[in-house]
Amino acid sequence: MRVGVYGREFDDSFIPNIQELFNVIEAFGWSAAIYEPFSKYLSSRINLGDTPKTFSNHAGLKDKMDILLCIGGDGTFLETILVVRDSGIPVLGINTGRLGFLANTHKDEINAVLNDLKDHKFRLQSRSLLSLETQGKLFGDDNFALNEITVHKKDSASMITIHTYIGDLFLNSYWADGLIIATPTGSTAYSLSCGGPIILPGSRDYVITPIAPHNLNVRPIVVPDDRVIRLKIEGRGRDFLCSLDSRSVAIDSGVELTIKRAAFEINIVQTEEQNFLSTIRNKMMWGLDRRN
Repeated sequence: MRVGVYGREFDDSFIPNIQELFNVIEAFGWSAAIYEPFSKYLSSRINLGDTPKTFSNHAGLKDKMDILLCIGGDGTFLETILVVRDSGIPVLGINTGRLGFLANTHKDEINAVLNDLKDHKFRLQSRSLLSLETQGKLFGDDNFALNEITVHKKDSASMITIHTYIGDLFLNSYWADGLIIATPTGSTAYSLSCGGPIILPGSRDYVITPIAPHNLNVRPIVVPDDRVIRLKIEGRGRDFLCSLDSRSVAIDSGVELTIKRAAFEINIVQTEEQNFLSTIRNKMMWGLDRRN
């Protein structure tokens, strides 16, 4: 198996676990290539054996890997999307962060999970993405997001108004701090913290969630993902923020945002012991009595 490894800096307490990861890869006879900046970081902390192969971008990964291991938290997992793109390479998240909805393999499960991969005891779950179209291509070719696309006020404490259309039909003018358009994957992220619902992966929907709306009777709404959403923004300030996952750019009120389902999906690796429902139960501590 050809394995790519992507990651970012981690706490020293994880060094034995990451060493175990590379020991198992070597024992299985798999070939590994490491994201170049991460390889430099690892080289002074663990034993990588012979000089490892590296990659630095999407071109260095496409058609050359069978799976990508992401070492970090959910933020790191979102970064891998820019590397994987439309290659179809499945991603397995190994959590060195905190919550870990996407990077949901615990450090103590590394050996067991890699054995499951070797024995083909896993499944792939496809996750939809959003794409953003604007004049001037604000995000260049990186105009997609796995979690959400967000517009937000920038330099002013005043609320902004986001005129929202579904197709050619007017939905609402949101007077709020901002607006989130989230995928089912992103429904457990920023949207959830703003009162949005949890949507199961595989649902063919978006959720539109206002951020601190002025009118309390305005609530999140679920929209089929075959619809095109258009946003027009106005406010007292000249600039606003537009974010795709963790990447942000400043925009002005003359920019119209067109949001639609991306043309490709991301494949996430889940072992037989992992599933979305158990993840949200465990991560959100559903059913636990915290009073004692």
